[in-house]
Amino acid sequence: MKKLIGFLFSILCIYVIYFDLTQGTLTDGSESRTATAPATQASTGIARTDSKTPAFKVKVAPGDTVLTIIEHQLNRQIPVSIDEIITDFSALNPGISPQKIQIGKVYRFPDYSNRK
Repeated sequence: MKKLIGFLFSILCIYVIYFDLTQGTLTDGSESRTATAPATQASTGIARTDSKTPAFKVKVAPGDTVLTIIEHQLNRQIPVSIDEIITDFSALNPGISPQKIQIGKVYRFPDYSNRK
């Protein structure tokens, strides 16, 4: 019985590793973060929504989170609280939870480049 459980566990581990390498979270480096300009972008380079929150669009890459994307855009620490980021992200992307962003999809992220 122990041999059977060990064998099944080994098969499960091999499958998990295979899935992770072919479709999972590891990347081969060929995908990169790309910021896209919206069609309604103002001359300042910052898109605006009805709530007047400055924003930018980014295609999510493996390993990205809302915080890492915003930090990468700013090239410095984020000058606002996490609660404000969550509120702004939810306002820019109605019905989307910041914890549930998906790889390969484009989302709007709040732009805090004018804040210190």
